[in-house]
Amino acid sequence: MSSHASPLQLLDLIQSHRITAVIYVAAKLGIPDLLLDAPRMTEEIARSTGSNQAAITRLLYALCTIGICERTNGAAYSLTAMGNSLAESAQPSVKAWAIFEGEMLYKSWSGLLDTIKSGKTAAELRGFVDSFEMMGRSPENVHTFNAAMADLTRLVTADVVAAYDFSRFTHLLDVGGGSGELLGAVLTRFPRLSGTVFDLDRCADAATNHLQHIGCENRATFIAGDFFEAVPAVADAIILKSVIHDWNSERSQQILENCRRAIPVDGTLLLAERLISDVPATAEDHRSHALSDLNMMRGPGGLERTSAQYEELLKCAGFEVVGIVPAGRFSVIEAKPALINGT
Repeated sequence: MSSHASPLQLLDLIQSHRITAVIYVAAKLGIPDLLLDAPRMTEEIARSTGSNQAAITRLLYALCTIGICERTNGAAYSLTAMGNSLAESAQPSVKAWAIFEGEMLYKSWSGLLDTIKSGKTAAELRGFVDSFEMMGRSPENVHTFNAAMADLTRLVTADVVAAYDFSRFTHLLDVGGGSGELLGAVLTRFPRLSGTVFDLDRCADAATNHLQHIGCENRATFIAGDFFEAVPAVADAIILKSVIHDWNSERSQQILENCRRAIPVDGTLLLAERLISDVPATAEDHRSHALSDLNMMRGPGGLERTSAQYEELLKCAGFEVVGIVPAGRFSVIEAKPALINGT
């Protein structure tokens, strides 16, 4: 092996932010959407995206080197199988996440040093209570965030629905359910189940429209509210996906205690979250979870937790973990209300 192998590998990691920038620009310009149906010549791509032809040619060359595009018939470019997911109409699509990463997270991570030194989030360093309050000042940022969360949820739902059997429930409450992507996927897979999305009022239209679009409007409702204040007691099962990792232990316990008050004594609480390992390794899942953990620290102030940490958090909120089901890069943690004095 070359003596330069390790330094060069490290250099590639150092420069990996450039790959994010390349993918973001491609998504923002809509290049994958142009190439989804057929290869295009550089002239047409430049004209359709309002770009300089020489510059777009160089961008396309870079997209080929990272596996997003491939060049055919001279100057014609097409999408690879991986690149297809960057088109908006792809199922699933990560276009909205690429734009979120390039416009919001990329900028936030430039201040990671400040967070590491101070222990404060980006929002706290700017005088806000949390990142959601800061983001709420910009409707455009809220839209970008919501679209990205829908992309991520679509990536996760297939694994969650395949891994966990929801058929024994009658009504599922998705706390912090956003646009209804997860609940919609569960209801589609389990046609005898009904459900409710519970989230802030600004999510109502998106959730209602989505559930109607997939034909679940007769089995699904939306309730507006704040999970820090209360959770509606309407279901025998409650699920929270990527909610608890947003918050520190104190605020997470507040959410979980509200779920405990809302759930029947024989009900079930489900958390769909990443589980971070006790010992780090160079595996892809370990890296993904670790980077998400730093993103939580820089962003809303939460963290990715180990299974033991989730067990302790749930115990403090009045739940007992009864099982953990792997679901791709996520896991479904199943908990029951803990018995108090035998009841």
